[in-house]
Amino acid sequence: MQNRLKEKLQDHIVIFDGATGTEFYKRDFFINNSYEGLCLNNPKVVSEIYRSYVDAGAEVITTNTYGANRNKLTRHGLGEKVREINTAAVELAKAECGEDVLVCGSVGPIGDCHGVVLEEKQIAEILAEQIDALECAGADFIIFESISSKGDLENAYNAIELKSQIPFMLSFNVDRELDMPHGESLAPLLRTIDTHLRKPTALGLNCGAGVEGMLSALEKMLPMTDYPVIAQPNAGMPKSVDNRMIYMCSPEYLTTYALRYVNLGVRGVGGCCGIGPEHIRDIARSIRPLAKTHIAHKLAELKVEDQLLEPVPMEKKSMLAAKIARGEWVTTVEITPPRGYDLSATIEKAIQCREAGIDAINLPDGPRASSRISPIITAIELQEKADIEVILHCCCRDKNIIGMQADLLGCACKKINNILFITGDPPKLGDYPFASAVFDVDSIGILKIQSRLNRGIDIGGKTIGAPTAIFAGAGADPNAIDMNRELRRLREKVEAGAEYIITQPVFSVEPLLKFIDSIKDLKIPVIAGIWPLSSYRNAEFMKNEVPGVVVPDEVMERMAKAETREAQRLEGIEIARECVAAIRSAVQGIQVSAPFGNVNSAIAVITD
Repeated sequence: MQNRLKEKLQDHIVIFDGATGTEFYKRDFFINNSYEGLCLNNPKVVSEIYRSYVDAGAEVITTNTYGANRNKLTRHGLGEKVREINTAAVELAKAECGEDVLVCGSVGPIGDCHGVVLEEKQIAEILAEQIDALECAGADFIIFESISSKGDLENAYNAIELKSQIPFMLSFNVDRELDMPHGESLAPLLRTIDTHLRKPTALGLNCGAGVEGMLSALEKMLPMTDYPVIAQPNAGMPKSVDNRMIYMCSPEYLTTYALRYVNLGVRGVGGCCGIGPEHIRDIARSIRPLAKTHIAHKLAELKVEDQLLEPVPMEKKSMLAAKIARGEWVTTVEITPPRGYDLSATIEKAIQCREAGIDAINLPDGPRASSRISPIITAIELQEKADIEVILHCCCRDKNIIGMQADLLGCACKKINNILFITGDPPKLGDYPFASAVFDVDSIGILKIQSRLNRGIDIGGKTIGAPTAIFAGAGADPNAIDMNRELRRLREKVEAGAEYIITQPVFSVEPLLKFIDSIKDLKIPVIAGIWPLSSYRNAEFMKNEVPGVVVPDEVMERMAKAETREAQRLEGIEIARECVAAIRSAVQGIQVSAPFGNVNSAIAVITD
């Protein structure tokens, strides 16, 4: 039988659907109903739910059959309709899915047997009856959901090995420590999977300890298995609102963690209890552009060691690199390229910075997914007309790896040798949410590619002549919510070729110092991001709207006490100066932003 799930998992990150039971509950079908029975007596609402997930971007639709086995259906007087219900569930799903969306037959544990002790063979036959109906109806594969014990796993295997040939995956219900509801650990169960004749196409985690808890579980599980892993968390603990249990997990919150799952290495993402079409839509928009990052990682790891050239020493790459190599203090100012094409004002600001003794201008690439003049053109103009070096951001969002490599070679030609490599904000965060995003690689992947260019080899393993001399940097967030992940990825960036770090803007000294202490073994220069707040409103925006930025309450209070806008600007400069003084001995330099293009504020922070 064709294994379409395996084909999809090899190609990209697969988007699964969310819950069905929650969606029935939203439509006033309460839990005393047999939700599986609705496939027969209310097929319209079942189709509506399937369609909502297809429209949201799901590539796998799970049939409404979690409890459609003879044991569970008997409680509702439907024990003789196992085949009819499972067949209807698949047919309804296939009618909504079309050719590209897979139909996944959901099979849950047989449930409570009301005090009757069933033999393993009897349990296997109950599950096999359901599996056979799903397979005959045309399901693409089976998912054994919410496996909560060694017994559940053995029952699943006994059933699937009885006579079925359909591909299947095993999905476990665990807490953040990989413990199942009855106290058994998942780890020893994973070791038994390859002892069976039939092998799953993928493994998964579903339900469990909520969105954040699943991240911890995945961190422990992924190193234990070579099978593709699918993450389908629930929405956490519901709250009672007007006597109805409502899940408070927002689509944005789930997507934040779904991106982290992908970065850990999962091959599919969806949802369980409490996760609806609105969540899947948000996940699909954000994850689909990242689906191909593994391809570029593989390209960057081509075995071409015998062709690699010696890289240019750091101190010869640029004046900024030389200064950092000597251990000297460096200062940079971030200026955002304009939305139009007139660069005269930007050049004047860069000249101001050069005359003030600033070492380099930091140029963002489409910050917050905005559309601005080409940062490469801006960099060329500033270096040639303002006579100051530039740190150019290279964002992975807008071009594939062929286009990005072309830009990197162009930068080498024009001596734009300081580059900060970032993944980039998805288009949904900016003014053009309808725009496509590419994300062939993330920041780690492009750093690996640049490292090869710095040794004379391109993404396909072909020589480029002389090696490029790019001084490659990476971003870091000292205030990351998931600090373990941040530190892990930062170490991967350094391993990939990062030679210095520029942090997100910091307003609180302690988190930055703690962060630096955590990476002292890397012995990598750190340039701290500094943002002189221009007003109390600006402080509110930074605190509430900019990812990775934490503005302490005491800073907000100081900004609020300043009565005029000018007084607030001066207070923002003073706060920034105090921060610089407190961290100076711990970092190699600072990158000071010019809020709203006001380089005078940035220069005032640097020059006292």
